[in-house]
Amino acid sequence: MRVTKVPLRRRLLGGLAWRLALLSGGAMALGGAAFAQNVPQKFVVSGKAAEKTHDFTTINLATSERIAESCEEAVIAKGNGRGVHTITILDKDGNFVYMDRMDGQGYVNIITSEMKARTTLMGLVPSKTWANLIIHNPTEEPELIQLGYYPVSGGLPIIVNEQLIGVIGVGGYPPNPPVWSDEICAHGALEKVIGTVPPLLEDIRQQRTPNPNAVPVPRFITTTTPKSTLPSEDVVGGAGAAKVFDGNQISLAAAKKIARACRDWAAAKGATEAAYVVDTFGELVHVERMDGEIPEELRTALLKAQTSLRERLPTSVNAAQLKNNPAGFVRSADGFKWFAEPGGIPIVVDGQMIGAVGVTVGGAAGGDEDCAIAGLKAAFGDSATLPNYTPATPAPGAAPGR
Repeated sequence: MRVTKVPLRRRLLGGLAWRLALLSGGAMALGGAAFAQNVPQKFVVSGKAAEKTHDFTTINLATSERIAESCEEAVIAKGNGRGVHTITILDKDGNFVYMDRMDGQGYVNIITSEMKARTTLMGLVPSKTWANLIIHNPTEEPELIQLGYYPVSGGLPIIVNEQLIGVIGVGGYPPNPPVWSDEICAHGALEKVIGTVPPLLEDIRQQRTPNPNAVPVPRFITTTTPKSTLPSEDVVGGAGAAKVFDGNQISLAAAKKIARACRDWAAAKGATEAAYVVDTFGELVHVERMDGEIPEELRTALLKAQTSLRERLPTSVNAAQLKNNPAGFVRSADGFKWFAEPGGIPIVVDGQMIGAVGVTVGGAAGGDEDCAIAGLKAAFGDSATLPNYTPATPAPGAAPGR
């Protein structure tokens, strides 16, 4: 007898939890028809910015920022015992809109936030849907992994009047429902900012069969705060610094200050901005995209931050050398993956590098580096090292100074 395997999607579609998660919308004041045009403008990109991206139903920067900060405020209000989180908000196409990494988060905590958001976007249901599925049937996990799913709770769709406007993923805290978890942080933030949202799915982790072969897990923990010569507001400190063994890692507060000052600089010129701030290991600390920025501009901002971090130089150096000696520079740039547009600057404070920033400004030609400089000045004042154009320009044809 031939057995036909029912596709994973179809098997799940019949599940009550799956359908409830898909059909339950946030802020369900309206129902029936014309959902998309009934999304309040305060939640989505609108006006000229929406016309530029041809999309009037994508979550905007203001809403994303409020959601992320609501989650962070809840963590702080509950005390350090609740841990810290990384919050990622993506639009419907999987592009970053906003991202915050609270101080003390390590590599896995950072990337799982994005993985949960992307899992939610692919399945259009909370990422816990898949976590519960594999508890019931562990044989489903290989197929989910091959499809790119991360079956762990913490990802939720952001739905208004039955219209998906984005997704949120939160990572960084071992789940301890109903006391606290990544998912609880995300859900509470959505309730505060969006309004009524679907209830969380049942957590069935307790239904797992205990592992009879479990062994003790070693702990590698220090409470000693690494030394830093920089002001405490500029770098991760205290327990956060002790957790990542790094006293010279840019803090979230400083990263936000850079991006917001750059945002204000761009807005004053009638432009928009995409900004990435990374730590000295290249891991994301803060990301934001103003309404109307296209995906390419978001991508180039990341490349600028990564290039300036690797080279420990502003990317304007590459841009100048490309003009002065195109043939020689292109050969080097291709081999070392350098990005040759201004807008990336290493974040050096009192001579100590603590991260890098990459900025792309839409609608203000040549303003990328100026926007980044405005951010660095606002955050660090005269303590920041900035690009200097006073030295003599190299002679035409001179080889790149490497």
